[in-house]
Amino acid sequence: MMFNKLSYIFISLVIISCSEAQQKTEPTVQKKEVTTTDTLRYENEKHLKNIKQLTFGGDNAEAYWSFDDSKIVFQAKYDKWDAPCDQIFVANVGEELREKPQLVSTGKGRTTCSYFLPGDSLIVYASTHEGGDACPPEPSRDQGYVWPIYETFDIYVADLKGNIKQKLTDHKGYDAEATVSPKGDKIVFTSTRSGDLELYTMNIDGSDIKQVTDGLGYDGGAFFSPDGTKLIFRSSRPKTDEEVTEYKNLLAQGLVKPSKMELYICNIDGSDLKKITDLGGANWAPFFHPSGEKVLFSSNHKSAKGGRPQFNLFMVNIDGTGLEQITYDDVFDAFPMFSYSGDKLIFSSNRNNGGTRETNLFVADWVD
Repeated sequence: MMFNKLSYIFISLVIISCSEAQQKTEPTVQKKEVTTTDTLRYENEKHLKNIKQLTFGGDNAEAYWSFDDSKIVFQAKYDKWDAPCDQIFVANVGEELREKPQLVSTGKGRTTCSYFLPGDSLIVYASTHEGGDACPPEPSRDQGYVWPIYETFDIYVADLKGNIKQKLTDHKGYDAEATVSPKGDKIVFTSTRSGDLELYTMNIDGSDIKQVTDGLGYDGGAFFSPDGTKLIFRSSRPKTDEEVTEYKNLLAQGLVKPSKMELYICNIDGSDLKKITDLGGANWAPFFHPSGEKVLFSSNHKSAKGGRPQFNLFMVNIDGTGLEQITYDDVFDAFPMFSYSGDKLIFSSNRNNGGTRETNLFVADWVD
């Protein structure tokens, strides 16, 4: 959910990871099955096997499984798919997406952070389309590398043909980054409704909104534990007077700097908050291991100083011990999500892109 970048790699992926409204349905008919091969696996990637590439162009990110593990919903920026900025698409797992898949956002504005609701017939996502048909402007880099926090983002529910069924938030300011509990009863999201970027939960129907975090800083990209009792999220949490001043000044302009983020874990009511990484750099896109005792995440903390940021997947115990590197790409790996069965992992990567800036989706068998 809104996030990413820190280098050109991230420019079109909005962590913080979407043609006309009610556009005609364009069913995806992918005949060609993805071949199973380990030529896409780097040496030392012992937890991954049978890696399959799903997309083949554009910027594809934040792919999340349906509850029955048969489909994925994801965001893509790709001119060939009439998506000049991120739009939301749905597809079957296990097929090459060389043609435009089913669009499930409106095709207007910019979107982020889609997720299946229980039953797999509806998805939740955030969009700026009510603020205008065009892609909202990207921020200038005069203040360094920053992410935009568009106040026109709201959270919607749509069916798999793209028909909006419900608007879950209608509050002035940023509401986005929604994910759904595996139990199917709660949604967690990030909002500026308090004046800061905090986490909130609500019921699936949008009722009973409760604030989870209240510390100064950008709390976002949250996911539930497998049993639905805990949240893992990234946070910028400024400490020094200089950092606090910079954070507040940028937020007043609808901007945040994502270059310093660590991971935190808490109960879904915000209690028992703990910081579980202190690695430096950007640590983000966390997702619980199926055991609930570990977290997979993306980090650039091992990048060579002064060189190009290099993001790989790492795993750590929820008490912060046992850090382990999972992927060994030389550019970018992020947005991991385990299937609900726990035996597969989907993620975004710059591997196998021929030296371009394209970010594609990959699925692999997970080996503990």
